Amino acid sequence: MIAALFHNRPLRRRLVAASIAVLACGAAVVWHGARSEASNATPATPETKLVKAAAVAPMLGADTRTAVGEIRPRLESDLGFRVSGKLIERVAEIGATVKKGEVLARIDDQDYRNRLASAEADVAAAQAVLVEASAAEARIGALLAKGFTTRANYDATLKNLRSAQAKLKSATIAFDMAKDQLGYSELRAEFDGIVTATGAEAGQSVNVGQMVVRVADPKSRDAVFSIAEAAFANAPDTKRPPQVTVSLLSNPAITAVGTVREIAPMADAATRTFQVKVSLENAPGEMRFGASVAGRAEMASAPITVLPGSALFDKDGKPAVWVVTPSSAVELRPISVARYETDRVVVSEGLAKGDLVVTAGVNRLREHEKVRIVEGEGK
Repeated sequence: MIAALFHNRPLRRRLVAASIAVLACGAAVVWHGARSEASNATPATPETKLVKAAAVAPMLGADTRTAVGEIRPRLESDLGFRVSGKLIERVAEIGATVKKGEVLARIDDQDYRNRLASAEADVAAAQAVLVEASAAEARIGALLAKGFTTRANYDATLKNLRSAQAKLKSATIAFDMAKDQLGYSELRAEFDGIVTATGAEAGQSVNVGQMVVRVADPKSRDAVFSIAEAAFANAPDTKRPPQVTVSLLSNPAITAVGTVREIAPMADAATRTFQVKVSLENAPGEMRFGASVAGRAEMASAPITVLPGSALFDKDGKPAVWVVTPSSAVELRPISVARYETDRVVVSEGLAKGDLVVTAGVNRLREHEKVRIVEGEGK
């Protein structure tokens, strides 16, 4: 019979058509059932992500700035001779304590002694000429009064008298100058201080103004710092300079309090930094000239917000944070960062009091995405 089916072509075609129809009906039933089941299912809700958040509470913080510098004398003078000559003696040595008026060095004064002697002789000669001219003027004046001489003779005698007076005055001035120059052959201290440097040795010829001894006042000291230009960018505009706490790098327990007294108006050509001098009052003796010190100043700043570093997000290369809206959605808000610290950031602009800022899980969020704050956070 099976063989007959294979040989009967019309019957075989009818059987194949019937099989296809049965399969099509089955597939339609299965698709309809699946569609009905899908239409009766509940739509899936989007996932709500858990985040940690903190409420923004701006505060008036102290902007602490530090720098490293050195101790220098406030008053330091390079002393040199007011006349040139050969240095025959330098009494002062480095580290010596000197008093005002004390002799520090001497130059050969023989030439200046000779000039003084010559000036003294000129004064004596001018005085003799003046005595003679005065006597002649008196005699000629008496004769003129009696009519025994002419007016022209008296005028010539009076001229000689006035010339003699002028020459005596000039000689006296030259004598005083020669005396002063002889005194300049000794270099004396201008104030009480300590010798910090020397610039010439005995036997050396020195010029006018050449530094021979450098003297510093130990009672007045400055802490000098080199400050970068950026430190002045956000400095508060105040006429009252901040107090600076200065401590020794070798022993931070030794401190002194000072006030900024001078800020260089021009940056250093090599370092591009500005020199700041801090005047120290009652500096301890351990703060010797040249000692390395650290300076710390605290200045009042505008209201700031401190956030953990994990809250920071990058938006087109600029800092931003995720803020939770009243509808429990998040939005990305740009901020201005005052400075970055080890594990936190200080925000100066962009946030208001009461804003909820996401502090953990920021990399998993999308704009306007619903979130749920972990219990205990954001309070």
